[in-house]
Amino acid sequence: MRKIILLFSFALALSALSSCKKFLDINTDPDRLPAEKADIAQLLTSATATVGFIGGSDLQRFSALIMQQYTGQTASGATNQTQDYEKYQITGADVNNLFGTIYATALNDLETIITKGAAENSPHYTGVAKILKAYVYQISVDAWGDLPYSEAQKLTNNLFPKYDDDEQIYKNILALLDQGVAEVNSATSTRSPGTNSLIYTGAFATTKTNWVKFANTLKLRIFLHYSKADRNYMVTQMTNLINSGAQFMTSVADNFEMQFVNQSNRQNPIQQFEVARANYLFANATLVDSMNVRQDPRRFTYFTQFPARSGNFKGGRSGDASSQLYSRLHVFLRGDTTNSPTPAANGSYSATAYSYTGDAPVRMLTYAEYNFIRAEAALYGVPGDAQSFFQEGIRASMIMARVPAASITTYLAANGTLVGSTDERLNRIITEKYVANYGVVMEPWTDWRRTGYPAIQRVGNAVISDIPRSLFYAQSEIDLNPNAPKQKGSMLERVFWDK
Repeated sequence: MRKIILLFSFALALSALSSCKKFLDINTDPDRLPAEKADIAQLLTSATATVGFIGGSDLQRFSALIMQQYTGQTASGATNQTQDYEKYQITGADVNNLFGTIYATALNDLETIITKGAAENSPHYTGVAKILKAYVYQISVDAWGDLPYSEAQKLTNNLFPKYDDDEQIYKNILALLDQGVAEVNSATSTRSPGTNSLIYTGAFATTKTNWVKFANTLKLRIFLHYSKADRNYMVTQMTNLINSGAQFMTSVADNFEMQFVNQSNRQNPIQQFEVARANYLFANATLVDSMNVRQDPRRFTYFTQFPARSGNFKGGRSGDASSQLYSRLHVFLRGDTTNSPTPAANGSYSATAYSYTGDAPVRMLTYAEYNFIRAEAALYGVPGDAQSFFQEGIRASMIMARVPAASITTYLAANGTLVGSTDERLNRIITEKYVANYGVVMEPWTDWRRTGYPAIQRVGNAVISDIPRSLFYAQSEIDLNPNAPKQKGSMLERVFWDK
């Protein structure tokens, strides 16, 4: 039965989140049970699948292209969508499907779990749903700014929700996380999540600690986002949380991620996009070159070698001539390979040369990020030793990338010491965090907007005057919701913490 449920939820999430075709229909789908009629156990399977797919789909590609971790390319010479996105040509219509999936699927399912779970006295379900809801709103606010919140998820009771102030939404989701932790820790619950959750799957007696650690670590991430807007608030709130004895992530086993498997419709969305849109994405020179300078051993799982088998890596840039003579995304994002292909005479691998399992997890908040959060916060006076957290962040990232222990030791000896001014140390922390958060949705873009690091440059063929600070609102919202704000004048408009 579990296998049937999992296959159904993955197929549903895949059909909902395919980036290259319409995946949201505002009409009723006769083949999908309405959320309000579904059981909370099934809804949690669907919701966690959707959150995982969001973490590896459009929003992740938009932010990774803006932050020059990926580069758009083509084999034919004709411009494709990733090349448009990389030069900042991301329109309101481009985010329609993403926005619809966040609101019509993920958040509606989570809200129904909260309502039904409360009615049947199942706080373990409502607590998990509130934590997930807070996460979805956090990445959404960071992408758009003001959003529907207080009047959202009312289904037919309110089809035209107003947009709430983004800073107030942040305050609301911090309260939501507190509620979620309290409810997850409830001594009794009529029902509890188990293997039906695709994130932190397993017996709830064990996984509830993972949910608590994730919720508290997410609070640290949120507080850190105030570093530019309200440093005193950030320091006070993080200090209070740390001194409260709250549990945080302690190893890579605590990563907030969704695992995928090597089966049709159950491979991770990054791999599925690579198969469906061959030659659309390659490694970006900004990321690759920064790793080349330090002879970073993570390159061997992050990217394919170019030329093949040379031990070297090469990234592309926006506006480069059509070519496949670059490193491609590799096993860290796509899953293990099942073959050892022969490269072309020019040293390149074709898009189909490697066979990938697609079972790499979509990583959304990791133990490595937790350590970089603590390292940066320590620079501002929050309790903790910046140097220790910095090294542990690098170590955790390399463990995820399956770097041998001896290579980790060598890298840390050469690159693991924070020196110089506060700003110079911040630069090193964020640069390493940028490498560690390869594949993590939104956070590298958020870090750059907060700190200016890594010091990426506007691409030469950009269609706007500077690097984007937020996404346009979904055009479907502008057209259909009379309570939506006017469309943004440009992607240079800032969210509240990006002063």
